[in-house]
This record gives sequence, C-alpha cells and structure tokens, in this order.
Amino acid sequence: MVGPTAVGKTSFAIALAKALKTEIISADARQCYKEMNIGVARPSSQELKAVPHHFIASHSVNENINASFYENWAMEKLESLFSTKDAVVLVGGTGLYIKAFCEGLDLIPAIDAEIRENIIAQYEKLGMRWLQKEVSVKDPQYWEKGEQKNPQRLMRALEVMLGTGSSIISFQNKKAVERPFKIVKIGLELPREELYERINTRVLNMVEEGLEKEVKGLEAYAHLNALQTVGYSEWKDYFEGKISKEKVIENIQQNTRHYAKRQMTWFKRDPAITWFNASTAEPNQVLLK
Repeated sequence: MVGPTAVGKTSFAIALAKALKTEIISADARQCYKEMNIGVARPSSQELKAVPHHFIASHSVNENINASFYENWAMEKLESLFSTKDAVVLVGGTGLYIKAFCEGLDLIPAIDAEIRENIIAQYEKLGMRWLQKEVSVKDPQYWEKGEQKNPQRLMRALEVMLGTGSSIISFQNKKAVERPFKIVKIGLELPREELYERINTRVLNMVEEGLEKEVKGLEAYAHLNALQTVGYSEWKDYFEGKISKEKVIENIQQNTRHYAKRQMTWFKRDPAITWFNASTAEPNQVLLK
C-alpha cells in the first residue's frame, strides 16, 4: 500500500491487516530509525500495539540503510511471516523501497566510505548548488532523469559515479524480478488542497509534540544521511540564530508538500496501482480487488 505522506496510510494499513489477520512491514526509509520519532511521523504506541509492525524503530541512524539493504531485509522478514500468514501488508511512501521489494534492484558495488564522507563534508560546507553542479557535470545521465532537489539522492548518485566510474542509472534493473508470491498494489490519495491541509496541520502538531527538542537532541548526528531529511534539516539555521521558529515551521510545511508531490509523481507512473480516496476507502473495497 502506497501514497503520499499524511494521506492516512498507517490507520488504513492497520485496518487492512486486521481484516487479513496478519502483520505489517513498513516501507518507510525514515521510520526505521529508532532515534527519530516525531519528525518521521512514526506510528503511535497504540497503533504499534494494534497490529505487529516490522522495520519500525528497528535500526540506528549510524547504520547504512538503503534500498538494496531493504530488499534483502524485507524478503527475509516476509519469508518468516509467510510461514504462519497467508498475506502480509507492506505499506510506505518510499518509492525506491517499494520498487526494490516488488521488482528487485541490481547490486551496486560497495563504495569506499571515505568518498561519501568527503561528499557530505563538501555539501555541508558549500551547499545545495555545489552538489547540483557536481552531479550535473559528473553524471549528466542521472541529472537528466533523477531527482534534482533531493540531497540524499544527489549525494548517492555522486558517490556511485566517483566510486565506480559509472552512472547510478546504469545499475538500474532493466527487468523486474519474478517474486514467488502475488503482489497487489493499492494507493491512497486525496485532493491536493485536502492533503496539503493535512500536511500543514501535521507539522504544527509535530512542533507541539516536541519536534524542536527531538532535533536538538540529534545534533551530534546531523551530518549523517538519515538526518538530511525534511523535518530535521530545516532547523540548522534556526539553531544558529539565522531564522525564526515560524520560518522553520513554514519551511517544513513547504518541503513536506513538495515531498508529497514527488511521491505522487513516482507512484502515478506505476499502472499496476489501484487508487482509492483516503477519506472514503474501506478495507473490504480493497480486498474485493
């Protein structure tokens, strides 16, 4: 089950898992980090108790978690769950993780950690424009087709090019892997205005719940890839006294809306996804599909 952030995937996935008498595997690239909670909209303790969840607060921000890692991890977990379950609900908004699970990914050779550390250091010193220029010059193939405003994706593309001499595009799987189980893809969506209102309200709720304190407590990890993400990276200028808290909130809301738009662009390219309105969808509707 896929969809943009704040659309209501968690509550619907729980209802669906209950109807199927099964468990949930998360496909969220940020909720897997145990150090991050409020800013990643991790399911509440009540929600986690309602149905067993996997890949939630299961790893540390110090670990190198990527789509290839997720594919292997999720397939092992799925095999274990299938020993007692007839179906499993996989839910999330990280398109590359969904793709890795459903279709597989070609393996990218291991990249020297020093290369990535140097890229991160340069990015922190010189900023987004430097990173975009580096990628556009060194990997024009990715620059033409990839995400140009996502620092994590750009840094990954750059490290693969520097580490292998080949574009990350060249490692993309040309033929989907045949999985030994049936995959049913469903998506939740909402009218843009309604979704954006939910996003804006969720950000305000996060701040009330203590997002600033959470991010402050993670300053020692700010250089890690896991923290280069919406909801966390926006606080740096505020802590340095450069912008107001109101501006931080505004930036998080705006960046989250942009992220939701990119998610929908990614998922809408997949014709196998059956879409439902998040406000009216019921588990029984999905099961009939």
